[in-house]
Amino acid sequence: MKEPRDFTRFAQEKNDKWLYKDLTEKIIGAAMEVHKLLGSGFLEYVYQEALCYELKLKKLSYESQKELDIWYKDLLIPKKYTPDLIVDDSVIIEIKATTGLTENDEAQLLNYLKATKKRVGLLLNFGTESLEIKRRIL
Repeated sequence: MKEPRDFTRFAQEKNDKWLYKDLTEKIIGAAMEVHKLLGSGFLEYVYQEALCYELKLKKLSYESQKELDIWYKDLLIPKKYTPDLIVDDSVIIEIKATTGLTENDEAQLLNYLKATKKRVGLLLNFGTESLEIKRRIL
């Protein structure tokens, strides 16, 4: 089995700290466990349920399908955004089960972060041979 592909490993100063680094590492570890046991081929909701189970085992607080406010400047948009998961009221998680992540998937996550004023998001794709991970910070 291939190692998960994490496209966020860019050069950083040794003293730099990633926002919510410990939390996102725990989430990624839970996602890796799900992918290791289930592999690819299921629908997104199967991975979401399995990931919720793993997060619960790790004693991480999360909400599934929580409605979040969307902001445009100082205007609160009436429609709400519903991410797949939000962990510790800090990290938005979008789950995919496709043949590969696209620029549109990443743009969608970045737009959700901007619109909700959250700072960190994880895009997890369970549909490939190796778990595909993109971690984004605003």
